[in-house]
Amino acid sequence: MENNILKGKKGIIFGALDNSSIAWKTAESVYNEGGEFVLTNAPVSIRMGSINELAEKTKSDVVPADATSLEDLENLINVATEKFGKLDFILHSIGMSVNVRKGREYTDLNYDWLTKGWDVSAVSFHKLMQSLFKLDAMNQWGSIVALTYIAAQRAFPNYNDMADNKAYLESIARSFGYFFGKDKKVRVNTISQSPTLTTAGKGVAGLDGFLNYADKMSPLGNATAKECADYTVSLFSDYTRKVTLQNLFHDGGFSNVGVSQEVIDAISSKS
Repeated sequence: MENNILKGKKGIIFGALDNSSIAWKTAESVYNEGGEFVLTNAPVSIRMGSINELAEKTKSDVVPADATSLEDLENLINVATEKFGKLDFILHSIGMSVNVRKGREYTDLNYDWLTKGWDVSAVSFHKLMQSLFKLDAMNQWGSIVALTYIAAQRAFPNYNDMADNKAYLESIARSFGYFFGKDKKVRVNTISQSPTLTTAGKGVAGLDGFLNYADKMSPLGNATAKECADYTVSLFSDYTRKVTLQNLFHDGGFSNVGVSQEVIDAISSKS
């Protein structure tokens, strides 16, 4: 169902690693809807992943950038604006916890690792928007979207310090989004996605079991990476020009369900 709703729009997509990435699916959906973009990721992620295949498929350039580096971000934005002029959309799909990767419990965090993950997962969003703002790189009615998760509001033990990172990310979206809206007429939103089997998500302990649980809790079932990509396209389009400062749950209804009958039945059968 392609309607070319992003024809003429230009942007930057952060975080595509491989074809299981939400950013990868978003790039495909944006391309199919007529949008053009620069792809970016950290140099090490570009070496480890297959982003160049995506670039060829979507006729895009790849510009390496460490999202925690203001110098790299400013260079990336300058390259993109030299190519396209002012930008219409940005996707921030970046998250990392060294504590999760190395199996440290939330009650026994390594704080140096915590700081690194916080910088990559959340502060990078502020650095990105500050760079875009100061360089006046966004067109009016442009759209900036970051991906988050409901652990920012609720306790999910195995999500570890990533929950704190996402809570901070959402706060940055609201706070910076106010100024971007008032001064530049640019929208800033976060999408709180269902648990999704991406390369990054596989690092969370017990993910398979939780994917099944969330699917049983959600009236519409878990939202896939492709469905998240299509939802992101709608936020990049002109159909959502007055949607800003929102944390938008894209989770099949999970966020508003106390308990489902399937979960009740599963628990009852074991008692």
